[in-house]
Amino acid sequence: MKILNGKELAGFIKERQVHEVRGLRQAHGIEPKLAIVQCIDDPVINTYVRLKKKYGTDISVEVEHHQVQQIEIAKLLQRLNVDASIHGIIVQLPLVEPAETDAIVNMVAPEKDVDALGDLALYDAATPMAIMWLLAGYNVDLSGKKIVLIGRGKLVGAPLERMLRNSGHDVEVVERGTSDLSEHTKEADIIITATGSPAILYPDMIKQGAVVVDAGVASEDGKTVGDVAPELYERDDLVITPAKGGVGPLTVCALFDNVIRAARRQATGE
Repeated sequence: MKILNGKELAGFIKERQVHEVRGLRQAHGIEPKLAIVQCIDDPVINTYVRLKKKYGTDISVEVEHHQVQQIEIAKLLQRLNVDASIHGIIVQLPLVEPAETDAIVNMVAPEKDVDALGDLALYDAATPMAIMWLLAGYNVDLSGKKIVLIGRGKLVGAPLERMLRNSGHDVEVVERGTSDLSEHTKEADIIITATGSPAILYPDMIKQGAVVVDAGVASEDGKTVGDVAPELYERDDLVITPAKGGVGPLTVCALFDNVIRAARRQATGE
């Protein structure tokens, strides 16, 4: 078994970002800042926010955290959009009223939409970017391979599908509820899953030597788990992300890459 260790790659990226932030400060007097807007008090979401705050501290990017009621988000975003000290804004999903998601994420100014959820976003979405970094970092060749993507969600599946297709790769997208899911996955050279449904991929659903990237996140019995069943790690022929430390660490890196790009854009007028 070969492990796609995102945590290891993240260390190199973080080191680069430290230098970039220092360069922005020295050359332009800019201190990059990210604003996080959250309206649900949830253990999993709170963990993500803490990780982002810690990462920001590590690379000297300030993280401003706003916990508000959903009804207050629009007014808050109006203020953050015109605040020159704020370079990136993310609305931490999900919302209390998910039906309002599209309207709310599109309120974020495109030049500050570092999660790339709005229709006019200028950046790549963080998790899809992290997945592409992970595959490239371990020299996983996508050319001519059968790629199956499970899930077409707004945060991962949909933007990753666009990214793969724009890079010229053939990708088949299926949903977690597909009745014959195993018939699709058994033929795949590369499987990327991002459904947030625990244990939808089992060992007998994957062919020998396949690459498996688990970008799913769910809460089960108080623990954060992915889409793949634990039994998958008993196979020694797969190239696979670890249960922890795969896509996640690189997603945080990718988000802050966008924050740094947004700060540089403001500084140089790119």
